[in-house]
Amino acid sequence: MQDERFTFVTIDSSASEHIAAPHYSYWRSVAKKFFSSKVTIFVLIVCSIIILMSAIHPMISHYRPDYMPHVNDFTMRYIRPCLEYPFGTDNVGNSLFDAVWAGTRNSLTIAFIATTITTVLGVIVGAFWGYSKKMDKIMIEIYNVVANVPFTLLVIILMYVLGRGFWQLVFALSVTSWLGTAYFIRIQVMIIRDREYNLASRCLGTPTPRIILHNILPYLISVIVTSVARDVPSFISYEVFLSYLGIGLGANTASLGNMISSYAVYMKSTPYLFWIPVAISAIISVSLYVIGQSLADAADPRTHM
Repeated sequence: MQDERFTFVTIDSSASEHIAAPHYSYWRSVAKKFFSSKVTIFVLIVCSIIILMSAIHPMISHYRPDYMPHVNDFTMRYIRPCLEYPFGTDNVGNSLFDAVWAGTRNSLTIAFIATTITTVLGVIVGAFWGYSKKMDKIMIEIYNVVANVPFTLLVIILMYVLGRGFWQLVFALSVTSWLGTAYFIRIQVMIIRDREYNLASRCLGTPTPRIILHNILPYLISVIVTSVARDVPSFISYEVFLSYLGIGLGANTASLGNMISSYAVYMKSTPYLFWIPVAISAIISVSLYVIGQSLADAADPRTHM
């Protein structure tokens, strides 16, 4: 009679493959790390409100700088901020609230388009630049020539040559800025290109584009996000600066830079005309930078411990 204290155990070959570790999701860890900071959440809410206002309000107000229905109505000029006019009115009686959000939309659009062009070109060229030693010899010479020309000076010259306008400004901001991003990506790629798994992929005959796409770029997500976080506020600042100099967007195009340039003469007499656009520009630049840096930190797998 069989002893009931002993039972036969079946062998499960798949049990040895089981990993006794908690399930890890990269993007879930990124979100958890990003939203763990109350400061980041607050800044994200403020930035989201500004972006939504700049996207929605101009469609309602239909503001145009060249449309001045109250130009002959002196009672509508220089009205201080109040409930009816939250940001007051300007020297021709237009609502500064409408002007600010229309200008913010154009400034953000320019910054996002220029950043997209800079990032896409910079990442693609930089990835191949850092991986290919033949390409490195050519690109490093091009970079040394372009990098020695001050970026601000180059943009100013291009704007004088091309003239004022939306797409002229986008072109001037992105025509060489992608090269700096490419050089930044090149350095990061060179650090990890000769690791064992990349050498093994090359020995197995894996195509170079596939190695770059699957073996290298996933490790550079935090680096790319850091670059974007730096570029967006920078391009907004350049738009404001160039429009302040009178070589940015056209006079009939609303932008934060045009407003700051136009209202600079009212800095003492009616300071709200000047300081409200300046404050909006500063809030956007700082909040985007903080969000970008927080997202870059959250995208770094080393912070997921």
